Amino acid sequence: MRYRDFKEIKIAEVGLGTWQLGSADWGAVNEADALAILKAYTDNGGNFIDTADVYGMGISEKIIGKFLKTVSQDIYVATKLGRRSDGGAWPPKYTYDLLKRHVEDSLENLGVSQLFLEQLHCIPTEEMRAGKVFESLRKLQQEGLIKYFGASVETSEEALICLEQEGLASLQIIFNLFRQHVADEVFEKAAAKGVAIIARVPLASGLLTGKFGEQTTFLPTDHRNFNANGQSFNAGETFSGIEFKEGVRLANQIKGLLPDQRMPQWAIRWILDHPQVTTVIPGASKIAQVYSNVEASDLNQLSPETHQALRKLYNDEIYDKIRGHF
Repeated sequence: MRYRDFKEIKIAEVGLGTWQLGSADWGAVNEADALAILKAYTDNGGNFIDTADVYGMGISEKIIGKFLKTVSQDIYVATKLGRRSDGGAWPPKYTYDLLKRHVEDSLENLGVSQLFLEQLHCIPTEEMRAGKVFESLRKLQQEGLIKYFGASVETSEEALICLEQEGLASLQIIFNLFRQHVADEVFEKAAAKGVAIIARVPLASGLLTGKFGEQTTFLPTDHRNFNANGQSFNAGETFSGIEFKEGVRLANQIKGLLPDQRMPQWAIRWILDHPQVTTVIPGASKIAQVYSNVEASDLNQLSPETHQALRKLYNDEIYDKIRGHF
């Protein structure tokens, strides 16, 4: 595993996303398997785990908290807030008191006294633009409840809004072979401000593993079924906004441009070839997927010719097919 700078800390360039460990929106992962996935990741040099308070409404955070009690090495956990709907529609207002309560819930779930990184979880653009929510995060930071704060966003526009905020440590954004334009619009500006880039949805909900066919189906409780066309939340969160059958076809074209058949690893390697990326956070519902993901860190960079061919395919055939907010 190779590491990159996050402020004064070195974090694994291949992190672990844990939406799957909430046993919601991906199918069920039992606690024993979830703990084994976390152990496999850290045993292979991983030290950066991303979660959110809504992943199973606290289940993912609580499992991570249980795991943290079993390890002695430094593990850096990033969580998110902003999408809980308890007590009525979220949010009545993004007030300091509400944010503090949700931060305290995450502290309890994770069993820690300070959150390493708290991120806004794709909140409305107008709330980011207003800026008051960032004032609340700065206050929570001053009080010692969080060490750093960042934002997970849907669009380049939102990323640029957040980059105007003093103290922003990180931006989490969809970036993969189906979302290449983000690098042009955001990365240099983030680097100039010393803001970390956390690349999410790196395998486009599995499309970029190259393992799906047009007849592949998903469980009713899997977001790849119920949100395939953006019925429940932004279409970009599922298959990066590409219609499924079209995505299967395009993934096969991408596969033909890669050095060999290790498509998931090369798809992650492509992301890591961008030096402004601090870490990429593929999820895993099986230990084998953890091993596959971390292998990307050991691969050599793709050739300039391969990068050029992948960008040409993106410009010619992919970009115009993206749906949802991007």
